[in-house]
Order: sequence, then C-alpha cells, then structure tokens
Amino acid sequence: MIVAQKLGLVLGEGEGRVVVLDGIDLTVNAGETVALLGPSGSGKSSLLAVLAGLERAQTGSLTVAGQDFSALNEDGLAAARRGRIGVVLQAFHLLPTMTAQENVATPLDLAGVDGAMARAKDELTAVGLGHRLNHYPAQLSGGEQQRVAIARALAPAPLLLFADEPTGNLDHATGEAVADLLFARAEAAGATLIMVTHDEALALRCRRVVRLADGHVISDTAA
Repeated sequence: MIVAQKLGLVLGEGEGRVVVLDGIDLTVNAGETVALLGPSGSGKSSLLAVLAGLERAQTGSLTVAGQDFSALNEDGLAAARRGRIGVVLQAFHLLPTMTAQENVATPLDLAGVDGAMARAKDELTAVGLGHRLNHYPAQLSGGEQQRVAIARALAPAPLLLFADEPTGNLDHATGEAVADLLFARAEAAGATLIMVTHDEALALRCRRVVRLADGHVISDTAA
C-alpha cells in the first residue's frame, strides 16, 4: 500500500534550517494498522502529512496505492487523495455552519458521489450519531465532533486512513471510546490505518509500532 524510500524534508535556511525527515524508509502492507510513535518534534506528524499527500518530501521516492506521489504536483496529489485517502486530525476541522450530516456529505458531493446525504446518514449512524444528524458542531461534544470527523473520513470508503493524534483533544474515557470506534470502523471498511500518537498504550493497539526520533526511524516492531 505504501513504499517510501529515503524521504527527506528540510524546513528553513541557514541558521534556521531544520531537518524534519532524514532518509525515511517505510513499507506498509494493505490492511495493516501502524502507529507512528515519538516525542514532539520527532517528525511523526510531518511523515504522516507526506504519506497522505498533504506535504511534499524534497528528496526520496513515495508510492501510495500504486501511484507515484513523488512525481505528482499539488493538483495531482489532490486528485490522488480523493476517494483513496481519509484523514482524521486532532482539531476535527468541521465546518461550523454545516450540520453533522452536511459535514460528512460535502466531500462526497465534491467528489461527485451519488446519494451523498443518504451515505452521510449511514456513516453517522455507524458511529452512533444517527440521532445528531441535524446538529451543528457547536452543539456537539468533543467526542461527538471527532466521531463526525471519523465518519467524514470513512464515507468515501478510502483505501488508507490517516489519523494524527485523534484523541489528543479528548478526555481519557472519551478518547478510549473514540479510539475503539476508529479501529472498528477502519477494520470494517478494510482500510489500512496509520496513526500518529505519543501515547504508548494507544500505539500498542496497532499491529506495528514505528518509533521516530529527530527525523529518523529508530525502530519498527510488531506490537
């Protein structure tokens, strides 16, 4: 599903130059669950952004779901992500003027999917929010908003699901419930899951744990 070789990413110049990723090699097979674990500044979120096609590595090669991401421009990456890649972020990024159902349906509409509202309803029901379809983000708890974000990411039936600190803004009990849902929904959809976290216990729920430090992979082990 993913083959990354010698990925490099440097930000800034001169004294402000920071090596974010330094020669990253990573292969992920279809259906795997992989945690990217490491302290703040280790490069894990930047690596996720590159693998998801949200950021471009400056060096190295990257093939995702059979497409050469390293050869694509910004428009090409956007087209490659559409329908193939779902992303769940710590900050939810729901549109405040749209209901939960509209938030899930809008990306489907933009992708030209028929029956977007009906599909959005099905996805929200699957995450336990069938009774909150017409509520706006401000009317939902943090855990409910993250459930909407998960439904939105999985509605297009992506091959790959990326999650960047998906429980970071939630209390412990709510975070555990959202994590349970994330793993269950990814498995039900047959999606490959790659998750960034600094939480050791959450990382160990994945099949593999890839540890990063200072832009390097320092270990890659079965959980």
